[in-house]
Amino acid sequence: MLKKTLAASLLAITAIAPGAAQAEYPEKPVEFVVPWPPGDLEDVLTRMIAEDFQAEYGVPAAVVNKPGGGGGPFPGAVAVAGAAPDGYTVGSFILAVPVVGPQLGIPELNPNPFEPLGAFLTYPFVIVAGKDAPYDDIDGLAAHAKENDVALGHFGAPLVPTQVTMALAKSKGFSWGSDAAFDMLDCNSLASGDVDVMNTTLQLVLPCKDDIKVLASIGGERISLTPDTPTVSEIDPALDIALWNGLFVHKDTPQDVRDKIIAVAQKTMASERAIELGAQTGALVYWQSADDATAQVEKDIATLDAIGKMLAE
Repeated sequence: MLKKTLAASLLAITAIAPGAAQAEYPEKPVEFVVPWPPGDLEDVLTRMIAEDFQAEYGVPAAVVNKPGGGGGPFPGAVAVAGAAPDGYTVGSFILAVPVVGPQLGIPELNPNPFEPLGAFLTYPFVIVAGKDAPYDDIDGLAAHAKENDVALGHFGAPLVPTQVTMALAKSKGFSWGSDAAFDMLDCNSLASGDVDVMNTTLQLVLPCKDDIKVLASIGGERISLTPDTPTVSEIDPALDIALWNGLFVHKDTPQDVRDKIIAVAQKTMASERAIELGAQTGALVYWQSADDATAQVEKDIATLDAIGKMLAE
């Protein structure tokens, strides 16, 4: 009788325990992993999200900066992939993580372990030249480059803006005389003569905006600070791709957890401080739903594949 009573008690405890152990999310600190150094647009906006998350739910929330954001091997993304799928580790990634990461042979990223909560930023990447350049637009650059060596500066060959810039040259029938990756591409890069043309973010050249020529912006929508400058996708619709950033979680993360993160992020992107950041830098700040972000990833995979084939010809 005693054994039966103990057994019944254990069964009752076991039945109750799972429900009792499940506290409502969030109950402990949440980390937003940004695989870049502090200070750039994705870092600033993700910090805004973390601040609002902490204010909304009353738990600590912070950005953790890790290496490996652009061309791989993505250790920051690998760290998120290896964390428990419970919403306490959220990735703030550029499109290269879900688009390029699974193709690099990194076991933790292939197959893609992530699903987007939504995208919130498109970087204001531009193709620029010095004020004294003997061309004013991409067609003029193409004509000049067919007769002269033009040096291109970029942030790395595997990065999306670089791939687009290389493909645009091929589309226009010219080759760069030389190209090189730089840690920084700003006003001094052009003034010093290190490069003739460069792709960089608009905020890095805003201090010398009157001393440069913006030949094109990289993306599907014109930048607010350079409204008369066409996008690369206007020049060649096959190159309709931009460098964007979004929030990602492991595919096994529960939907109710996702919904709480999304609610805060969506509110943050509609805030005055986020909108002001976009106005000051030329960045596009918005909230794109999870479904639309998923479709964007699929579209970008196809576009980058086409660009890769174009550059291989």
